Amino acid sequence: MMSDNDDRSNDDGDVGLALKTRPKTKRPPLYKVMLLNDDYTPMEFVVLVLERFFGIGHAHATEIMLTVHKKGLAVVGVFPFEIAETKVQQVMEFARRHQHPLQCTMEKE
Repeated sequence: MMSDNDDRSNDDGDVGLALKTRPKTKRPPLYKVMLLNDDYTPMEFVVLVLERFFGIGHAHATEIMLTVHKKGLAVVGVFPFEIAETKVQQVMEFARRHQHPLQCTMEKE
């Protein structure tokens, strides 16, 4: 016969898990994707890149392009690593195919 002390299960049937807490999963780090200014890439091409690869509307894309032009660079989005890396590769390949020296880079936020 079992005594009350030998019964380790609680009312909902879990055995021995009452004190265990689940470790919190960290959110993955985010990365800023930036466009850098150069003296050769046409402004219209930069606007096209912003619209096509970042889903930014024409008016906002024009504002960002002007920021790149005036300040030398602008953050165009913040993404998890794999997405940021893919966007950088897509933009760089698209610029190369169109023979523009546009630079796109990423850094940890």
